[in-house]
Amino acid sequence: MVRGWRLVFSGFALAVLAFFLNRYAEPAIYHYFPPTATITPTFTITPTPTITLTPTITDTPTITPTTSITPTPLIPPTLTAVFTSQVTPKPGAIFSQLSFTQKMNAQHLPVNPSSEFKNPVGHLYAAFSYNDMTSNAQWTALWYRGNELVHFESEPWNGSTGGYGYTDWNPPASEWLPGDYAVYIFVGMQYVQGGYFQVTGNPPGGIPPTKSPSPTPGPSETMTAASTPTASLTPSPTWTRPPTSTMRPSLTPLPTDTHWPTATDTPTPRPVYN
Repeated sequence: MVRGWRLVFSGFALAVLAFFLNRYAEPAIYHYFPPTATITPTFTITPTPTITLTPTITDTPTITPTTSITPTPLIPPTLTAVFTSQVTPKPGAIFSQLSFTQKMNAQHLPVNPSSEFKNPVGHLYAAFSYNDMTSNAQWTALWYRGNELVHFESEPWNGSTGGYGYTDWNPPASEWLPGDYAVYIFVGMQYVQGGYFQVTGNPPGGIPPTKSPSPTPGPSETMTAASTPTASLTPSPTWTRPPTSTMRPSLTPLPTDTHWPTATDTPTPRPVYN
């Protein structure tokens, strides 16, 4: 029992001592032993992430102008009137893109095709491949310079149902005027293919002279372009002299000769030669 009470009092004394040490011992020790200040490390401030700007709305693309519809080429009525074939072509004939060249090989294939030719041009071919053609069906090739029909071929098809072919034009050198040209292929009345090329430079002989029209071709002859109707001459009005005063007689002037209107040269159509 004595030992137990001794332990109780010892524990109580230790509790009181711990209280006083915690309360008063540390300041007393610092009084005699001043503590060295410990530098507290300063933490660097982490930069706050900047807000990423939301992408601005991209401008709506402007509306691209719609390409105007190119009219489908048609065969002039003057050509359809002289068609000789009575065979109706099968629908679905296929022609490849036209290749323009000044030279063809033995297999009817173009040599060094181009879309631009410099004068003198000479003999020019529009080569193509084809399929599903009908024997003896009418086929037509129209050659245009701008809006002017300068050459054409129209005859019954005498080739096979498929293979290689061409349409050509070999005019005098003076007729290859600079400009944009187009070639259109028809089977029957149906347009099946077209191609374009350009001629640059002046022809050696300049503008060709006007030629007299050739007689109207028959069914088996090559037809020339239709002539342009000529305008009739309209006499210009003559000037009428105003009346003279009646206050005193005056000499009546002799009538002057009325000039006949000057005749305008009638444009003569220029035939196209194959």
